[in-house]
Amino acid sequence: MRTFFKTQLWPAVSILLAFTVITGLIYPAAVTAIAQVAFPSQANGSMLVVDGQTVGSSLIGQTFDDPKYFSGRPSAAGAGYDPTVSGGSNLSSTSQALITAITARVDALRAANGNAPIPVDLVTASASGLDPDISPAAAEYQVARVAKARNMTEDQVRTMVSRHTSQPLLGFIGAASVHVLELNLDLDGALK
Repeated sequence: MRTFFKTQLWPAVSILLAFTVITGLIYPAAVTAIAQVAFPSQANGSMLVVDGQTVGSSLIGQTFDDPKYFSGRPSAAGAGYDPTVSGGSNLSSTSQALITAITARVDALRAANGNAPIPVDLVTASASGLDPDISPAAAEYQVARVAKARNMTEDQVRTMVSRHTSQPLLGFIGAASVHVLELNLDLDGALK
């Protein structure tokens, strides 16, 4: 029995303890320390701070219902943009619930913005349900409404949209996108 403990059990237990300390404590602490030094904003959630007040994360969308603000993609995450229940609706394209939801979104958008063709990202939720960005076409669709609500010209609003439009990485990886929260904060004069 003593030989079994010494030759088999003790090495297994000691290796388990060593790897638990290395992979459960030392490695995560080292990665966290490196991230805090090299990428402090990203390591802390990419929070947007205005006048000392956290107004949101640049990684998670928010709901904007006021006509003077640009609206983001619909969210299927909980009650809307809830990161604790991130995920899509998992409804199929033939689902009556999805068709009803999209029809309601189309009707609401047409009532607020007119009868122009509606970009698909304004009526469909993303896979995560948390997207903070919309397509440039979705922003353009909303320009007239936002300009009217803010007593601005459409060109002034388009200039602000272009400031918050990101182009594809290396010109071809991904798609152009407009960050909704940053754009709305800029419209309010809160970004510096």
